[in-house]
Parts: sequence; C-alpha cells; structure tokens
Amino acid sequence: MLTATKGGKINISEENNTKSVAEKFSKLIKQGDFILLSGNLGVGKTTFIKYVINFLQKVNKQKISEVTSPTFTVINEYQIKKILIKHYDLYRIKNKKELNNLGIQENLKDQITFVEWPEIIKKIKIKNSINLIFEYKKNYSERYLSIISGNKKFLNEFK
Repeated sequence: MLTATKGGKINISEENNTKSVAEKFSKLIKQGDFILLSGNLGVGKTTFIKYVINFLQKVNKQKISEVTSPTFTVINEYQIKKILIKHYDLYRIKNKKELNNLGIQENLKDQITFVEWPEIIKKIKIKNSINLIFEYKKNYSERYLSIISGNKKFLNEFK
C-alpha cells in the first residue's frame, strides 16, 4: 500500500507506484472535478493521466486508449460511458485570450478536467479543484507527488 511520506509526498519513482496511485485516484474523482497538474517536463504528469483514464476504461469494460500528451493539439477528449474527460496541455498557451478561446471553463460540472501546465489559470477560482504537484528529488532519480484538495475525505485516502 502506498502512503504519503512525512511531508505529505507520495513516492512515485517506480512506474508501478505511479500506476497504483493513479488507480486509487481514479476511484475518488467524479464529474465536476478540475485537476491541475504541475511539475517539470518528464516528471510523470501525462503518465499519471494515462493510468487514470485507462483504469476508468478497464472498469467500464471499454477498449484501452493510447493516452498521449496534447502538447500540440492542446486538448484530448475521452468518452468513458457517461463520463467525458478533457485533458488540456497549456504549455504552449501564452496569454489569456488564447486560454479563453479554449473554453476551458465551459460545462465543468459535466466532465472531469485535467490541466497540465496550469500556471496561466492559477487565478481562476474553480470549485472542486484538486492540485497535483509532481517533483523530482535526488538528481532526478526520485519522483514525488503531492495532492492538495479542499476535500479532507479525499486527502485522507492518501495518508
């Protein structure tokens, strides 16, 4: 069983740990959740999302999709039964006008939204937001995940 470290960080250095945490996370999220993923390039944000989406597909007896980063398309969508998942990558978004054109705040209650590189939207107040902070330690040989949410019941699942 994976648990948070003393500082509240979950060790996801091994890909199996990332998968386990993502599967546990997928059991807790629901439509209307807005998940912000922060961290350096290559730290595991897209891999985490892939495991969440693939686990939800498996549970719902759907074909497993190849989940890739929407760095160039900006958004990928996945329909899993009645659940719509939108996966945004805002790495190339440079200003609020470009952000507004994406419609990222539309129909939030009807979907699960994942946003990589959310720095440009940090000031937007969104209900049901969950912050996932991915970081490297020890010369990039270790990776950790911190989960920040206003929902204490949600956070208790990772203690």
